[in-house]
Amino acid sequence: MLIYNHMVVDSAEAERTDRLFHALADATRRDIVVRTLEGEHSVSALARRYPMSFAAVQKHVAVLEGAGLVSKRRQGREQLVRGEVDAVRRASQALDALEAVWRGRVDRMTEILTDPHGGTEP
Repeated sequence: MLIYNHMVVDSAEAERTDRLFHALADATRRDIVVRTLEGEHSVSALARRYPMSFAAVQKHVAVLEGAGLVSKRRQGREQLVRGEVDAVRRASQALDALEAVWRGRVDRMTEILTDPHGGTEP
């Protein structure tokens, strides 16, 4: 039987989620994710698409890789980047969880507002 320290597990998951949303907060990085989900691209090919230096695109790819949104593999002299759909699913699941909390609060507010006693017992 395994026993986990919930603070450590929750903290690690929160950190992964933070990296994921930080990576997705930038329009260029979101565009790179979309392109690499459609197919593998070299970092050089990606760099040609954006009005910034090759080094800047490399940094964007590194942030995405750190968040698990893309992975790289070397083929000869090029580094090929591909999108990781599982990370996109994790982002979607995190947003779904936030929506569920929000919907729960809205439902509770509706109950309180429609209760003739204002949510308190008579």
